[in-house]
Amino acid sequence: MKPHEYLTKGLLLPELDLISVGIISVSSRIIITKKQRCGAVCPKCASLSSVLYDKRTVSLNDQPIQGKRIVLKVIKQRYFCKPCKRPFTEPLPGVLPRRRTTQRFRTQIYWACENFTDLKRVCKAYRCSPGFVYKAYYEQLSLRARKHNLYPFSSHIGIDEHSFKRKNGLSPHKFVTMIVDHNKKKLRDVALGKTSAELQEQLAKIPGRENVKLVTLDLSDSYKSFVKGFFPNAEIIADRFHVQRLMNPILHNARMEITGDKRKNPVRFLLSKNRSNLQHYERSALDTWLNHHEKINEIYQFKEALVRFYRTRGIKPAEIYFQKLIDQLALTENPHLKTFRRTLIRWRNEILNFFKYRLTNARVEGFNNVAKVIKRRAYGFRSFENYKLRLLNACS
Repeated sequence: MKPHEYLTKGLLLPELDLISVGIISVSSRIIITKKQRCGAVCPKCASLSSVLYDKRTVSLNDQPIQGKRIVLKVIKQRYFCKPCKRPFTEPLPGVLPRRRTTQRFRTQIYWACENFTDLKRVCKAYRCSPGFVYKAYYEQLSLRARKHNLYPFSSHIGIDEHSFKRKNGLSPHKFVTMIVDHNKKKLRDVALGKTSAELQEQLAKIPGRENVKLVTLDLSDSYKSFVKGFFPNAEIIADRFHVQRLMNPILHNARMEITGDKRKNPVRFLLSKNRSNLQHYERSALDTWLNHHEKINEIYQFKEALVRFYRTRGIKPAEIYFQKLIDQLALTENPHLKTFRRTLIRWRNEILNFFKYRLTNARVEGFNNVAKVIKRRAYGFRSFENYKLRLLNACS
């Protein structure tokens, strides 16, 4: 193959022969090509036909070359199918039916949307409308999502939710549930809603429910009932971060009764930190303040006891420490601590499973942060399907 023929084959679509090249404007070029005559298969009866009927000329937008807009003018043959007794137009590789753009041009639009800062730059670079950019971009995301949906559930998954949007700013938040694959470290699927019925309806299409052995989640009763009904062989692990944070509202509500809701109050930061992370002078100042407030001191001691509980190694020592913590909470008169004790008892097995498998929901929280960044960049979403495609593309 000669050098110019090699370059021509690289620039044109398959089965096209170059006829001529013209100039439309300073920044646009037209390439006139002809489809090689080799027969075609009838789309209706699938019989091969080589009887030429007539010709058609179509114009296609192709990917730019050196910043120049490229228009492919292709002369296509129409063949006559004898069994059907009707003509049909031959297909063109690299162009889907009824399209006036090549697939590589749409792929370039997808690349630009991922790398350019705003929609206006994409429209200017590729000389197309915002509507076409949206259509081509989400079409490419949908094609990638089809490949993603082929594999089944893995053995370790994580579940968590985040807010999607409000309807008219009045009704309660709509929530989105994320299913994260801990084994492959990527987002497995996204579902609208957080109730057991909604999740079962939307995730039923994914095979391999029996493969799931471990599920990490926060202290959500709806997720707990969903996992027990949907994954027959799974054990639930309550995320340690969500268990420890149960003490924060109890502690700070008691503090605000004394100090008020002053966000810059130094005591607020000292109470929130783990005691082992405080400097010596910080611990001394905090202890002096706590000695004057016995109610807060009691809550603070239970909060630190919960931190020490999660530093335990091994399931047997953890069970002993957990029972001791439950017994100590039974002696308190604080109604909030009594509610906290009932929560611990209700989630006992799920909390202790952490010490068997040492698995947390940290990766799921990281993907939640990515989801918030995507919403912020897009200034919100109206369509959940588009939001789902963006999430799967970013986290999978």
